[in-house]
Amino acid sequence: MCGIAGIFNLNGEPVSAVLLRQMTDAIAHRGPDGEGFYTDSFVGLGHRRLAIIDLSPAAHQPMINGRGSLALTYNGEIYNFQELRLELEALGHHFRSRSDSEVVLEAYAEWGAACLSRFNGMFAFAIWDRDRQELFLARDRYGIKPLYYTLQGTTLLFASEVKAILAHPTYRCGLDKEGLLEYFTFQNFFTPRTLYKDVNLLPAGNHLTVPLGSTALNKPYSWWWYDFREPETVLDEAEYVEELDRLFRQAVNRQLVSDVELGSYLSGGMDSGSITAVAASVLPYIKTFTCGFDLHSASGLELDFDERTLAELMSYHFKTEHYEMVLKAGDMERALPKVVEHLEEPRVGQSYPNYYVAQLASKFVKVVLSGGGGDELFGGYPWRYYRAVVNHDFDEYIDKYYVFWQRLIPNTEIKKVFQPIWGEVGHVWTRDIMADVFRYKAASLTRPEDYINHSLYFEAKTFLHGLLVVEDKLSMAHSLETRVPFLDNDLVDFAMRVPVRCKLANLAEVVKLNENEPGNKAAKYFQKTRDGKLLLRKVMERHIPRQITEQTKQGFSAPDASWFKGESIEYVKRRLFSPRARLYEYLDRQAVHGIIDDHLSGRRNRRLAIWSLLYVEEWLQRFLS
Repeated sequence: MCGIAGIFNLNGEPVSAVLLRQMTDAIAHRGPDGEGFYTDSFVGLGHRRLAIIDLSPAAHQPMINGRGSLALTYNGEIYNFQELRLELEALGHHFRSRSDSEVVLEAYAEWGAACLSRFNGMFAFAIWDRDRQELFLARDRYGIKPLYYTLQGTTLLFASEVKAILAHPTYRCGLDKEGLLEYFTFQNFFTPRTLYKDVNLLPAGNHLTVPLGSTALNKPYSWWWYDFREPETVLDEAEYVEELDRLFRQAVNRQLVSDVELGSYLSGGMDSGSITAVAASVLPYIKTFTCGFDLHSASGLELDFDERTLAELMSYHFKTEHYEMVLKAGDMERALPKVVEHLEEPRVGQSYPNYYVAQLASKFVKVVLSGGGGDELFGGYPWRYYRAVVNHDFDEYIDKYYVFWQRLIPNTEIKKVFQPIWGEVGHVWTRDIMADVFRYKAASLTRPEDYINHSLYFEAKTFLHGLLVVEDKLSMAHSLETRVPFLDNDLVDFAMRVPVRCKLANLAEVVKLNENEPGNKAAKYFQKTRDGKLLLRKVMERHIPRQITEQTKQGFSAPDASWFKGESIEYVKRRLFSPRARLYEYLDRQAVHGIIDDHLSGRRNRRLAIWSLLYVEEWLQRFLS
């Protein structure tokens, strides 16, 4: 696990070694164990190393192949690298290290871009091919590892984090106003845009080839995509249970490979608990980490947000060495500058708890397992999918789902909020942005199951991706590698073929509810839609206490709705009511104050919008000052 950066002067001008070092130094936190540089006239590759597998100098990067024709800078872990190494050795390749990095290099030498489909793991890397005079950039299937890039004139810059690009004088930081509109609609980016003008995030499951002499960049090529669909032959449920159990245990065991100590996050939930259970059966006294919340000033649903008691129960069962921390209202204010510095572009949710729990884990281990992906693969958010299961066609489905996914500012408010720059962004149709997430427009969807599978695709492609970006950057802020066993290739391929009826219980009832109650009575709706992950629950009952598997879904969230109306209210007002706030160069002050008043008065819960406003204000002060 590392940080990568690079410069490619497409006009053939030599690369400055000084600027390459500046870019790489900007992400030193991603790799405190070493640094390396490679230059070949107009190409420069930089690397910061977090040593996890093969701690010796033989695994140093950038790495050059035996012929000297390929140079690699790589960030990630390939969990099946040993099997691939045996295959490559049989084909005549020789290895000088025990690292997965060298396997990536030799796999590319043997198979070219087709090597990507053979990798089971997480990665973002760049390879300079001297023979072809081209640069190859690639990102893993799911987007676990980030890779940003920008073309400034004839100079291509790329890096694991935007701050490395900011360290190069060719790039002048500016705000992408259309990206700002996209973010304040979805609290996420569904396109490759970021808040940084002209800086894109290479999409998950894509690669990009850039030849010397290019005057523009080609469109990235999508080499893999999610494909949730009903199986042609439905198996007996018992067969699905046995296969899922086998694949889950296999996935966790695959991701235990490490030459340094490894731990696990342990919330009170099923996903992290099950991972910990399997890992603890292999690694005795594994260290586990939980982040809880002080609920003295919480109210309503937020009174259930602290999961430490259940985490402690599982720690007792699995005999882990357990560590906890408790967040209070003021911790958001203290962490926000550091969160913005490291996360850079905002993504889904109020992400500062991730920063704190990664900080805790990094004091004890260099690698930690996370339960990310279980919900998106096995139907953990049924109340979201059920919003759009009865439709006449694909367009009606998009219209319904789009209404739900306006997480921050709905269409009815967006023009008023963006009034200062509406002339520059009013042409952006965020409904079309959402529709374009789908790989193809379905001509005919005849069953509710078809729409559920479309929703699973959409949320894995967007919501899960946002969670992964947050997880990577806020863990690497503390030089901590996070692994996600649910995103093992074999497990994902299986999950995409599990029939919807094995994931969700109340589909027939919710169809009736949608047909007969278009007003959507909230209490009745949520009563009938708090199911999900049925197959996964049955498997996890073999590994964790039943009282954990029988819980309803609980996200990793602080009680900020209460804090924003109580202990944090003065902080919110100080930042967002300030006459010096930068936010109002782009957003209407009166409209923003209306959002805050909605929350303070109790008319609407606008905690996500308030967090996002605070984040963007801090971002503007930090990056555009």
